[in-house]
Amino acid sequence: MKKTKKHIAVFASGGGSNARRIIEHFAGSDEADVALVVSNKADAGVLNIAKEYGIPTLIIQRKAFYETENILDDLREYHIDFIALAGFLWLVPAYLVAAYPDKMVNIHPALLPQYGGKGMYGHFVHEAVKAANETESGITIHYVNTRYDEGSYIFQAKVGLSPEDTPEIIAQKVLALEHRYFPKVIEQLVCHSE
Repeated sequence: MKKTKKHIAVFASGGGSNARRIIEHFAGSDEADVALVVSNKADAGVLNIAKEYGIPTLIIQRKAFYETENILDDLREYHIDFIALAGFLWLVPAYLVAAYPDKMVNIHPALLPQYGGKGMYGHFVHEAVKAANETESGITIHYVNTRYDEGSYIFQAKVGLSPEDTPEIIAQKVLALEHRYFPKVIEQLVCHSE
């Protein structure tokens, strides 16, 4: 019996460099693919990446996302089995978390539980890490629950920092970890767990 391919939705709010890595990672895979890219911004760079790869996109409005469950119909239409948040800045509502138990992950650009929570994303995280004179930073991949950055941890990776590192250099070091590990961890979760 042939295994059916798993379908991943990537939710992103920005440029989409992690989304690109995930899409590239699964291109040509017999086990899974990125079947949908969802964004809350009509001008997000990630939408151009999806277009480049011929992947359908969905732009969501805040009111509908929080006050209806319409997105579940869209996700069913594309037979979505798994959701990866790759720089998606909205808090995921409880109905969506409940629909994808242990099938929705987020990547955070710091070693949680430090530097997490509402408003802690992108450069804000790296500036806080720099201000605290940390000697290392990293990434945390975790399951999504109904609170920012509080779901169970799946994977962490660290990178050393030097006193000369600016927030921009910290961001580059952390992004390299994201690109290296996020697609592989998603593959483990989607293709090698039942």
